[in-house]
Amino acid sequence: MIGAIDQVHDVREIFEDVIWRHRGKKIAPKTVNQKRYVDAIRDHTVTFAIGPAGTGKTYLAMALAVRALSEREVGRIILTRPAVEAGERLGFLPGDILAKVDPYLRPLFDALYDMLDADRLTSYMEKGAIEVAPLAFMRGRTLNDSFIILDEAQNTSPEQMQMFLTRLGFGSKVVVTGDVTQIDLPREQASGLVSVQDILGPIEGIAFIRFGHEDVVRHKLVQRIVEAYRRHTEETGTERAR
Repeated sequence: MIGAIDQVHDVREIFEDVIWRHRGKKIAPKTVNQKRYVDAIRDHTVTFAIGPAGTGKTYLAMALAVRALSEREVGRIILTRPAVEAGERLGFLPGDILAKVDPYLRPLFDALYDMLDADRLTSYMEKGAIEVAPLAFMRGRTLNDSFIILDEAQNTSPEQMQMFLTRLGFGSKVVVTGDVTQIDLPREQASGLVSVQDILGPIEGIAFIRFGHEDVVRHKLVQRIVEAYRRHTEETGTERAR
């Protein structure tokens, strides 16, 4: 942790940037890159966060979204994920559509419950102020006055990524998060998160923040696991074709 923050002169600039408080818990950046990420979201209309699990990509974005909604900077929060993970497809899961998408969206609900009381979250969702839905549900919509987060974006196709980004409406902010080393698409399928870096990199108003293993703020063993897999990929040349 210290190695991640010793690049700045005043560590307080990071730790005192409290994004959200809930039941005595403070949500704030813990590394230099997390601080850059938070600032990028504040300063840009569209922000991409790319890096391994445990770096706070989705959690910090959701905290900023909840704060923006609470302070009426936006009218609603929209959280979405592509419904593709670990080789599963919706058609092979039991139950109706809500039961089918629940496993994919549950991590987003878990984070929301960590930031809001259950009654308040339920009220927001009943009023449509917070929407959690699969990416396919975004097609054909224009999303105004919204804080929109696309999670697990490595599992989008280039066409899905383009569809999602063109939903952007007036008064809205978009955050796209993902890990290009954890793509669950068929190997022949291109990832929209990989291609978007070349396509949109030069455009003003769009920020790309890249996290590394040093930004992992989960259990210290997670950081070691991430680094071990990175080394193994480099040594064996088994990196996924892009």
